[in-house]
Amino acid sequence: MLISLLQRRRSIRRFQERKIEPEKIDQLMEAALRAPTSMGHNPWEFVVATDEVVLERLSRAREHGSAFIKNAPLGIVVCADPDKSTVWIEDAAIASIILHLTAASLGLGSCWIQIRERMHDGTKTAGAYLAEVLNLPENLKVLSMVAVGYPAEEMPGHGKETLPYEKVHRNRYGQK
Repeated sequence: MLISLLQRRRSIRRFQERKIEPEKIDQLMEAALRAPTSMGHNPWEFVVATDEVVLERLSRAREHGSAFIKNAPLGIVVCADPDKSTVWIEDAAIASIILHLTAASLGLGSCWIQIRERMHDGTKTAGAYLAEVLNLPENLKVLSMVAVGYPAEEMPGHGKETLPYEKVHRNRYGQK
């Protein structure tokens, strides 16, 4: 069943003007909290934004590529504490993809917004900007944001024939 979800899932950047039911938000967060982490350290933390003013501020996190979160009914900021795990980036990325897959399973659309290593403007990182906006403690670093909502656009899944199978190697690199 997961493969059929993966076959039809696409990043969605346009959302209906429809709130997400609280129980679906709860399911999203339960799924994120069940995401596997290295040695069970759970370094991630999540800021769940539904307030329009907060979402508008989140939309300005990056110079390009974050504006669409303003029109999402839900934005989830995925943070982690590097002091809790040397692989906090991987752990937070796993939680982010779990959010995407869970959203799709609930009939919601979603899109990842990369924050780590991105700039807010010419002088401040996107992570520093979000730390100010969200009043994050100094120990937390932002990996990503996930915009979630009911899709206002339909996009077909990528066909199997378009997958880059040349990137699959058997037993040794270069062997097909």
